Amino acid sequence: MTGAPGAELVPGFHRAQLEGFRIGVTSERRAADLIDALERRGAQVVHAPTLRMEHARDDDRVIADTRAIIEAEPDIVLATTAFGIRRWLEVADAAGLGEALLDAMEASRILVRGPKARGGVRAAGLDDAGMSEEETTASLVAKVLAEHAAGLTIAVQAHGYLEDALLDPLRRAGHRVLLVAPYRWRALDDADERIPRLVDAICQGQLDCVTFTSAPAVDALYAAADALGAYDAMLAAFRRGVVAAAVGPVTAAPLVSAGILPLQPDRYRMGALIRLVCERLPELRVARARTAHGDVVVRGTIVELDGRRIPLTPTPLALLRTLLDAEGAVVSREQLLRAAGTADEHALEMALSRLRRALGAPIIATVVKRGYRLDVAA
Repeated sequence: MTGAPGAELVPGFHRAQLEGFRIGVTSERRAADLIDALERRGAQVVHAPTLRMEHARDDDRVIADTRAIIEAEPDIVLATTAFGIRRWLEVADAAGLGEALLDAMEASRILVRGPKARGGVRAAGLDDAGMSEEETTASLVAKVLAEHAAGLTIAVQAHGYLEDALLDPLRRAGHRVLLVAPYRWRALDDADERIPRLVDAICQGQLDCVTFTSAPAVDALYAAADALGAYDAMLAAFRRGVVAAAVGPVTAAPLVSAGILPLQPDRYRMGALIRLVCERLPELRVARARTAHGDVVVRGTIVELDGRRIPLTPTPLALLRTLLDAEGAVVSREQLLRAAGTADEHALEMALSRLRRALGAPIIATVVKRGYRLDVAA
């Protein structure tokens, strides 16, 4: 890793650790913390939140659901998110129900989805009786089914994207389920140009990594790409080498189902995600080759040839990466057209010409009637 002496932020982290890499950030909540951490380590960040967290449209519904829960005196309360617990208590307090809700929760057995929800519960002066094993709603439901007899009243603080079907096993087991949804996720409108730019940058291979901190954000990106007619191209770009990084298995699930294998930290925390990106991107997105005219290293957007740093625009850079990936084998014009994101033969010729001029050494050889290859050293 590069970096001046004393530039280390914490053990194993350096200010230049992500230098040259372009990273897309899709989250809105706590995005500033994530962006700052990546930029302090040298990355260039493209921020395009695909969803926005909002308060419930109608607090009257939240208040009505809260009254029903208080009156029902639930045996169990399932807390799924810290933000949701905090927002629920704020709405209840404003409606004069704060103390009654706290009393009802204190008299119940509170189970939490993960450490953040536990923190929200404890910040309210309450304590929980256990946490799900996998930090998911499904495993929280499984915990209730495994540990409790049927016929209980269960209040569920729904997060912004809770699929009601996840709670059906509780209903089938004879439990009464009451929901309250203090907030929701909303997709950004079509006027926000950041998302089309993010989709285009992914498709063109102009990003080294895209981070995801919620499954709804992944689904929203899929929907945006589909609306732009770029869904298949985006998935192909991820499979070709744009790295997806997910904060945990729930977030990763829609990526995996689409055939994308994301990076996932062992601990489902943003800090662990940042550490993993720092450790793996230099391994996954640094390409090297020894040519007859010097060593070529591509690190994100930084290209070095025999020690010289060479600035490249995105299209020539994509072509160079494609040639490097072939390791000296012939790359057809069709492959290079796909890499350049164009069907225009003339545009491809111009991009190759710019690439050759920028490199200043004849390391790209033309193979007549077949394509091009990197002139690797024997």
